[in-house]
Amino acid sequence: MKYQTHKTDILILGSGGAGLFAALHVKKAAPDLQVTIAVKGLVGKCGCTRMVQGGYNVALGAGDSVERHFMDTIHGGKWLPHQDMAMKLCETAIIRVQELENELGCFFDRNSDGSLHHKAFAGQTFDRTVHKGDLTGIEIISRLMEQVRAMPLQMLEEYRALALIPNQAGDSITAVLMVDMRSGEFHLVRTKSVLLATGGGPTMYRYHTPSGEKSMDGLSMALRVGLKLRDMEMVQFHPTGLLAGLDTRMTGTVLEEGLRGAGGYLLNDQGVRFMLDYDPAAERATRDIVSRAIYAEMRKGNTSPHGGVYISMSHLGADNVKRQFSGMVRRCADCGFDLAGGQVEVVPTAHYFMGGVVVEPDTRCELTGLYVAGEDAGGAHGANRLGGNGVANSTVFGGIAGDVMAADIAGVNHWQDPDMSRVEVEIERAMLPFQKSAGNINAIRTRLMDIMWDDVGILRTGERLHRGLEKLASLKSELLDTGLANDNRVFNLSWHDWLNLQSLIDVSEVVASAALSRENSLGAHFREDYTSIGSLDNSYFTVATRMRDEIEINKSPVVFSIVKPGESLIDDDSFVDSNRERSQ
Repeated sequence: MKYQTHKTDILILGSGGAGLFAALHVKKAAPDLQVTIAVKGLVGKCGCTRMVQGGYNVALGAGDSVERHFMDTIHGGKWLPHQDMAMKLCETAIIRVQELENELGCFFDRNSDGSLHHKAFAGQTFDRTVHKGDLTGIEIISRLMEQVRAMPLQMLEEYRALALIPNQAGDSITAVLMVDMRSGEFHLVRTKSVLLATGGGPTMYRYHTPSGEKSMDGLSMALRVGLKLRDMEMVQFHPTGLLAGLDTRMTGTVLEEGLRGAGGYLLNDQGVRFMLDYDPAAERATRDIVSRAIYAEMRKGNTSPHGGVYISMSHLGADNVKRQFSGMVRRCADCGFDLAGGQVEVVPTAHYFMGGVVVEPDTRCELTGLYVAGEDAGGAHGANRLGGNGVANSTVFGGIAGDVMAADIAGVNHWQDPDMSRVEVEIERAMLPFQKSAGNINAIRTRLMDIMWDDVGILRTGERLHRGLEKLASLKSELLDTGLANDNRVFNLSWHDWLNLQSLIDVSEVVASAALSRENSLGAHFREDYTSIGSLDNSYFTVATRMRDEIEINKSPVVFSIVKPGESLIDDDSFVDSNRERSQ
């Protein structure tokens, strides 16, 4: 199969907060380096960072501190986070927000005295979420895009990354195999450094928040090249996804956490505020707790017409709600709901992967020449991500990756030779559906979403996980035998739907396998047959690798490099570890 070959110094896969910040930092550190950004959609117009509503966690308020932000992150992550990564996140967020404002021109909301406004988000002991109304992501990505567009960068838009290509020794990444989605032509981009920043995207669930092009391609590619993935059982469900029926694509999109932080109530079909029955923090409990509570109400049958529950803001005053959450009010109105004065149907919706590639705090990983940032990287969040830490994570580690990549290839004047046999294998893999009889790809996707929601969802058991794995294996075989009706590769969206499904099934198998191996309940992972959180002092994280066609799960002990369970960097009663007694 023919393909074109190109060379670049640095190849960035993804154009969200991580990818764009990396590009800016590379060019700032080393202006003469050739930087190429490749993305499945259009730069600045796709991905998850643009969809961020709530805001950006940063310890800038009077009385707040990096240490307090760090402790909230560790507690929210149930003592599972990589502590050095978490500290780097909290420390660098301050620098990055100042960079966003002073160098990129972001306008965040301010108080009357000119200070940045911080709103309340669940699971935190301090109001530290900086924002631009409820459309923070659009503000950040718009300003980043302006800066990137003004720089001499090569942009490969609507280019799909198919595979990371190592050298023959298998210890270094030398190229990325891609396909131009418009022409269908294959391209081999040889490079000295690759940043994997494709984002997460748990779109394998019935209800999900990410944009449609997100299909776990980055983690699927990482698996095939032998990289280790950690915490893959930790899939975060946002408690309040808009529920407007299965016939609208608006279903599953987030109604931001600030609604509950501002005092919004969750009500069942009887109008009863039920969260106090599940946690003293009620609606401001962490996302995992609120999602499980809503799901429990759904299983009891206490549901709204579409099968969820309600969020109510009217008691806060309709004019106040319209002023604070104008974007949310408009979104709900588009679906026939009155957020300001009535009730809106919501459902837990798959939102974020805490898991990802095992990386160092400087974004390096096991393979030389490969760096990972944003949602593709595991470790920073542990068992549960705090709302507002996601876009902070992307921009913080994206900038770090740019600095580190520029320094690492300084003086490197050659490109390593890729393993050409791997290129041929990956092209053959991508071309497989053109060799099979046409089938119903959409039906396979629907079954995948049902399997993951029913068997590998918010509440899990060993029986359901075993059943889910069996169904996934069968679905995988069915996909490999399912072809396309059109053999023309030019902008063949059915082909890309097929490739999306292959990535999603690959990662779904890892999620289910990791969940089956963890016989306790921690953060976003809840086993109804193993409800204890286990010993926090002996906490471990799961490590998944792909050995040929089998997923192998191992366990690695958490290193408490900064603080141990029961200890705190803050002398404050709010940080007494309420989980410690239950963990013994």
